[in-house]
Amino acid sequence: MINIIFLFVFLELGSLGWYFFKYKQFFYTREKVAENNQGEELENQEENENINTNTNPMGINLAGIRLEDSVIERIHPYFGYVQKPGPDFRKGFKYNTAGFISPYDYPYQKKHDNQYIIGIFGGSVASNYSIYEIQNQILEKKLRQIPEFKDREFIILSFATGGYKQPQQLILLNYFLSIGQQFDMIINIDGFNEVTLAKANNKNNIDIMMPSTNHVVPLTNIANNSLSTKSIRAMLKINDSKGKLKDALETLDKCQVAYCYALTSIYVQNLASTYRKNVKIFDKERKKAAKQAAGETEASIVYFYAQSPQLEKSELYKIMAEHWKKASIMMKQIAANNNILYFHILQPNQYYPTNRIYSEAEKKIAFDSDTPFKEATELGYPVLLNKIDDLKNNGVNIFNGVNILDNEKEIVYIDSCCHYTKTGENILSEYIANSIFNILAPNQKSKVKSQKSKVRSKK
Repeated sequence: MINIIFLFVFLELGSLGWYFFKYKQFFYTREKVAENNQGEELENQEENENINTNTNPMGINLAGIRLEDSVIERIHPYFGYVQKPGPDFRKGFKYNTAGFISPYDYPYQKKHDNQYIIGIFGGSVASNYSIYEIQNQILEKKLRQIPEFKDREFIILSFATGGYKQPQQLILLNYFLSIGQQFDMIINIDGFNEVTLAKANNKNNIDIMMPSTNHVVPLTNIANNSLSTKSIRAMLKINDSKGKLKDALETLDKCQVAYCYALTSIYVQNLASTYRKNVKIFDKERKKAAKQAAGETEASIVYFYAQSPQLEKSELYKIMAEHWKKASIMMKQIAANNNILYFHILQPNQYYPTNRIYSEAEKKIAFDSDTPFKEATELGYPVLLNKIDDLKNNGVNIFNGVNILDNEKEIVYIDSCCHYTKTGENILSEYIANSIFNILAPNQKSKVKSQKSKVRSKK
């Protein structure tokens, strides 16, 4: 009996030391911990809004692990795909009935004439911007400096989803206008998905203007029942790990002694490691199946326009940029015909070389030598930039944001794709707010001058 007591005391003391070393606080007087290492926290992030990005309150790193549904995208007959409607971990947000993250269902109808509806279009960067704007009201505060907007109630609606690219934004705008969605302003944030996903489509022999093969083909493989034995086996193991993880996290939260917490933490981390290992296997098999299925539209229940032969690099980005330009001009024209303001932002990305100096810590987070994004961005962005004058000549209010992060010394990227830290989000939001303000404020002054001149002429 005394040996058991000594063993317990030994384990408890060792666990107390481990806990203090790891979390810098005593177990019995602890607060709920959450690790703040940006690199580790979002190490496996692919689409910011689509995965579990938070460490849980016990401080266990669950980045990249979906404890609920493994497949949260759903094939959509018009848009390619949307998110599965359901709750979101952010307070006040949900994936609404249309499949977009928002506090509201669509179409959202104005409750009174003083409401001002701003629609956000684009990919995951645009989706993240809409969330950040709702939470921080940066654009709203800037617009209130203009007398016309001083007492307005601003409603931000996101029509953006990870992986969206033109002409999905154009299609979405037309569809939601046709079913009665009202807009006063539209903000389209894009560029990165257009160049990188055009390359991915071309590689898979699918028309570059089709929805992203990285997102749609895995869904169609499930619909076609074309998963391999290895991928099915990996998927079953993933589901098994998720169930065990849920149970282990509940146990962890109830631990009253340090050795319980220490042993369960190790168990959870092992389960998380197994989960990620099987996700990699599943993803590898999924990509293999996607490569085999891409272009083979006759055998699929979902039809894609094929791209055969593959476009050469110079031709690929030239065609992509021309379509990107036309789609934005059409969005502007549709907006103008409906008395809607339209603004277009070319988003910054780490793979397009600028004057930004990266710390060694940020380099480890922001860059991946094996990524397909690097070449696509380096080759594609200059072609997009060459279209900016054409867009302006066609009346599009387009803002070139590729350099806006250059002077920030803090880390601004949270992954090796395209997403930003809170610092980066804030810089983007401030840039968009200031750019729109600089367009609208002079117009407001000219309106006032025009009204004054009319008054004088009457006198």
